[in-house]
This record gives sequence, C-alpha cells and structure tokens, in this order.
Amino acid sequence: MARRRKQDPDELTAGEHEAPEEERDYSVRAVERVCLILNLLQESVDGITLNEVAQTTGLPKSSAFRYLWTLENHRYVERDEDGGLFRLGLGFVGMQSRHLEILRERARPSLERLRDEFDETANLGLLDGDHIIYLDIAESRRGVRLAAARGDRDPIHCTALGKAIAAQLPEDRVHDLLANAGFEKKTGNTITSEAAYLDELAKVRRLGYALDDRENEDDGRCVAAPLLGTHLPVAISVSGPSSRFSIADAKKAAKVLIEAASGIATNPVGV
Repeated sequence: MARRRKQDPDELTAGEHEAPEEERDYSVRAVERVCLILNLLQESVDGITLNEVAQTTGLPKSSAFRYLWTLENHRYVERDEDGGLFRLGLGFVGMQSRHLEILRERARPSLERLRDEFDETANLGLLDGDHIIYLDIAESRRGVRLAAARGDRDPIHCTALGKAIAAQLPEDRVHDLLANAGFEKKTGNTITSEAAYLDELAKVRRLGYALDDRENEDDGRCVAAPLLGTHLPVAISVSGPSSRFSIADAKKAAKVLIEAASGIATNPVGV
C-alpha cells in the first residue's frame, strides 16, 4: 500500500502553481525572521537584547536565541557576554566597503592632526580576518619614520592596533584569532603566549589604550586607541622609531588618541 508523504510546508501545491502571479507568496517565514533580526541589529547603536528580538519577531525566547546563536556561529552576530547584548558581527565587514570609506574620510582630518602634533605617523587600522589591515595612513614628514603602506597587514599579537581592537572582542573570539594566526616572534619583546596576551588585553581595557613597545619592529614603538562608537573592529594609532618616540611620548599621545577616537566615532562626515 502506498504511504502518504507529509507535505513540506515550503513546497508549492498544484493550486499555487496555477495561481496568478499577483496572488503568489514566495516568502519563507524563517528568512523573514532573520531579516527582522538583522534590521533590528542594524538600527541599534548599542546592541539589542534577547527580549527585544523575541518581541520583534514574535518568537519564544528559546527560538529567538537559536536564531541568534546560528547567526553568531556564522559571525553575522556577536554577543557581549557582560551586557547580554547582540550586535552585528564581523561577517558583515566585507560587505561594508562604503561604510569603511566613510569611516576613512571621517578619520582623515584626525590622523593629519595627530601626525602634525607629534610629528610621527598616524594610522587607521581594521581587523581583517586574523590580521590588522591599514585603511589609511598620515605619514610622518621626517626623513626617518616608521610607516606602513595603505593595505599592508600586520599581526594582532604584536601591534598596538591589534591589541586595541582585540581588547574589545569576546575572549572566545580572541582565542580563535590567536589559534589561527599564532605567535610569530617578531622581536625579542614579542608576546608569545596566549596567557600573557590576555593579561595585556586586560591592561588595555583598564588604561583605554594599547602599546607596542618594540614588539613588531626592533626600533619601533606605537600606541593605539579603539574607535568604540563605530561597532567596527577599528582603531587609530601613532607610531615612530623608539629611539625618538619614547614611552613618555607614547603615553602623552595616548591621551590625545583617546579623545580623537571619541571624536571620530561621534562626528559624522557628509556623504
């Protein structure tokens, strides 16, 4: 005897195939809910709670959490363990080229002011995969200077930009980044263990800035501050030869960097 097959709710019935075009509804409820969640995340400045997701989608909290967990697993959502908030994740960074260009335009005047004030190179960096990529550079005018080129990549474990950004990420995300990138020993001062690096990140969170003290270059010193208000993994820095850019200079620059980072995050540029 033939068994009756249970119809998949996503399948169209014969009647639906014959219906006029204007009467058809090809929407998938699960996809609609994902779109609702992503729209809610995009509109939020500080992040959203699980309750907000459940209320917006009409889902039970347990189901809403499963949606968020799946999106987080694919890096489209990231979770703040301390505050219980959800934000757009790093999976969208590659899709945000226009946003990054706006950010670069917004940051450029600040980079030039930092360069002129300290007579050293100022940088804007983004976490790209498990490395830092330089989005923009205001290069020092001195003959001897420390400067990368736009588009260059550096490790996260031995750069001030990398530390400043990593300090704002969930610890499990940092663990994954370090597992992928490793701890190449660039100089005698390079941090080469995860425990020591996590201790360094705790210090960065406490001070508000990160320091690379001859860890990426033998004669290089750099100080960086994260751009907290953008919800992108970005930071700005000032770098110079350690023979000229002292620890005292770096600490002085750190205060100005923190103020500049706050200004970049809150002062939009016209598009």
